[in-house]
Amino acid sequence: MHISEGVIAAPVLAGSAALAAVGLAVGLRRLRPDQTVASAMVAAIFFLASLVHVPLGPANADLTLNGLVGLVLGWGAVPAIFVALSLQALLFQFGGLTTLGVNTLIMAAPAVICALACRPLLASPHPRLVSLGAFCTGFCALGLSACIMAACLALSGEAFLPLAWLALIGHLPLMLVEGLISLAAVNFLRKVKPEVLAFAPPAKTYN
Repeated sequence: MHISEGVIAAPVLAGSAALAAVGLAVGLRRLRPDQTVASAMVAAIFFLASLVHVPLGPANADLTLNGLVGLVLGWGAVPAIFVALSLQALLFQFGGLTTLGVNTLIMAAPAVICALACRPLLASPHPRLVSLGAFCTGFCALGLSACIMAACLALSGEAFLPLAWLALIGHLPLMLVEGLISLAAVNFLRKVKPEVLAFAPPAKTYN
């Protein structure tokens, strides 16, 4: 899902960078000190997951697990994803420094939006509703990321419209995978370390 340099139009780059900067500022203010270890952990997971990708022209289809990052960190997902993307750009030339803002917006905004939108489900005392919220967050976060990426490509010129549609279609199977991974991860964390999750309550145990 990394957009390469030299593809996106300058106004789109500038606007997305401004939005990413606002999100980064809010995320840093809301990132609690006790989330430092969790932030490093999920940033590393995001870093590794998004290294495996299928090229789609100047973009890629890949797992991001950004929904899971949002489930663990809430607004803190923005700085965590920004750091991971910066390292990928510097170490592996995935994306690029000029597209760091747009790539951060594409992956971090859905992580926060979907986690907040599913918060009523995630905060429910009913395990099935929590599981549904976890799945929906992972599923929808990747889908929304694909939509934002397609919109950025489409706004950069009509020549990128076929690629925008390809990006949307190419991520459909991965949305299901991300939803299932988020579901499994949340159910596991609720049992062993529920304090890591930003929204979901701990799983009940019965003696």
